[in-house]
Amino acid sequence: MASTLFRTKKVEQSILDTEEPEHALKKSLSALDLTVFGVGVIIGTGIFVLTGTVAKNNAGPAVALAFVAAAVACALAALCYAEFASTVPVAGSAYTFSYASLGELPAWVIGWDLVLEFALGTAVVAVGWSGYIRSLMDNVGWHLPDSLGGRDGAHGFGFDILAAALVLVLTAILVFGMKLSARVTQVVVAIKVTVVLIVIVAGAFFITSDNYHPFIPKSQPVAAGGNLKAPLIELIFGWAPSNFGVMGIFTAASVVFFAFIGFDIVATAAEETKNPQRDMPRGIIGSLVICTVLYVAVSLVVTGMEKYTRLSVDAPLADAFKAVGHPWFAGVISFGAAVGLTTVCMILLLGQTRVFFAMSRDGLLPRFFSHVHPKFRTPYRPTILLGVIIAVIAGFTSLSALADLVNIGTLFAFVVVAIGVLVLRRTRPDLPRAFRTPFVPVIPVLSVCASLWLMLNLPAETWIRFGVWMVIGFVVYFLYSRHSSRLAAEGAAAADGEAS
Repeated sequence: MASTLFRTKKVEQSILDTEEPEHALKKSLSALDLTVFGVGVIIGTGIFVLTGTVAKNNAGPAVALAFVAAAVACALAALCYAEFASTVPVAGSAYTFSYASLGELPAWVIGWDLVLEFALGTAVVAVGWSGYIRSLMDNVGWHLPDSLGGRDGAHGFGFDILAAALVLVLTAILVFGMKLSARVTQVVVAIKVTVVLIVIVAGAFFITSDNYHPFIPKSQPVAAGGNLKAPLIELIFGWAPSNFGVMGIFTAASVVFFAFIGFDIVATAAEETKNPQRDMPRGIIGSLVICTVLYVAVSLVVTGMEKYTRLSVDAPLADAFKAVGHPWFAGVISFGAAVGLTTVCMILLLGQTRVFFAMSRDGLLPRFFSHVHPKFRTPYRPTILLGVIIAVIAGFTSLSALADLVNIGTLFAFVVVAIGVLVLRRTRPDLPRAFRTPFVPVIPVLSVCASLWLMLNLPAETWIRFGVWMVIGFVVYFLYSRHSSRLAAEGAAAADGEAS
């Protein structure tokens, strides 16, 4: 039985599967498209909210160093993703990489994890986008009925019509083709980055050097907690992180790390890239570098405009402009956040549909979903199914409490990919690798350690929810996927041939 659980799918077979007419995706993406996708999904509300919030609560002006530390942790994972995506240019990202290196059961586990991660991420972002749009509508005197504004403000029936509509529109764009999706993303990301640059340049004129002193505030210990909302590392070892000081920078890094989540989604589009061996590493690493520079610049601006102790928690960057007498920038920031979340939502949905498509093509999910549209060459069946489901979830549910599940799912994928690089280097040293992760095994091992450390800093209740979802996944695998996979069918056919 163990041999079937850890049977691997040959890289050559994975690549051949992408050439089957009924299951082949259209190759239309360039390195620029991939970089734009990465920037589009990484830069969301975090750049406008998280920077000031973490500066006030965890690191002071040294939050800029926290972003650098978090970027280093992401870069370790990005180097591993770049090797896999250029070596195995197949849809599915970490799921496909795991199938080629670790085996079917680990691949199923990571695929099941990614389906949840991207679904919840899409729904959460759609609800956040809806909130910004309602705020902008309120500013011009347009008001939605409470029953159509979401669950939070409703008495009785409540449906977030804007969040659901956004998901359905983006679903249609994804069905019509990746090139259309890329063009829409380019326009929206250009607007979003322009808003960020305006904020950085304008804010630089209001920086007061005294606000940077002390750049690393004096350390403050955090009282230990004993409930499920406490970090898992605290419950296991009794160790509580500190705020401010040098250790406060690393505490802040574990928080702002989640502002970088998304570059891994670039890898899900490997199969639709014209030259994945060259363009995948450029898209993954390029988007991470661009976003790091923007995050550090915004954090330096916000802590220079207003003393970190006086920053607001809800809208620190907008309120910093109000404090210097320019409240209209708050509207610009809200507009930038709303526009930015559009691409975040679309690319998360893109990532989920590609993972679902890859799993169905391998038989781990029903093969009905592995057929592409005859004209647009997109996986339209899973895209429509998942788009409708997520639209309903976003409309009826307040998902802020489940947002941490997105984070733990991403970190789990980072761990699996780093281990997969080590395994595939040993089992298939003959594979042509257009991009090779440097300093193996040091880089993958450091990536695993950094990801596990950040996972341990997540609340214990997040681990419990994640565990429940994984248990459901194991049940589905052993009742359906293990017997329905293409590798199982090929193994049975080979056994019959030997018997005859």
